Amino acid sequence: SNGVKHFIFSPQVFQLLTDLKQQRKESGKNKQSSGQQNLNTIMYETLKYISKTPCRYQSPETVREFLVAMKGQKLTK
Repeated sequence: SNGVKHFIFSPQVFQLLTDLKQQRKESGKNKQSSGQQNLNTIMYETLKYISKTPCRYQSPETVREFLVAMKGQKLTK
C-alpha cells in the first residue's frame, strides 16, 4: 500500500443513490419485502438530505481538483 486513503464523498453517494432510484423505477417491481422497503426509506432520506447540500452540484472532477489543490497544505486532523 502507498498510504493513500480512499474516501467516498457525498457527490458519489448522491450519484449512486440517484442511479439506483432510476434503475428501480425502470424495473417496475411492485412487490417488495420489508427489508427492501427499509432500504428504500434510507435511500429516500439520504437523497433528501444530500440534495440540500452543495455536493448536489459537485462532480468527481471538482473534488479531484480540490484534493490536488489542498495536497501541499499542512493540514492537521
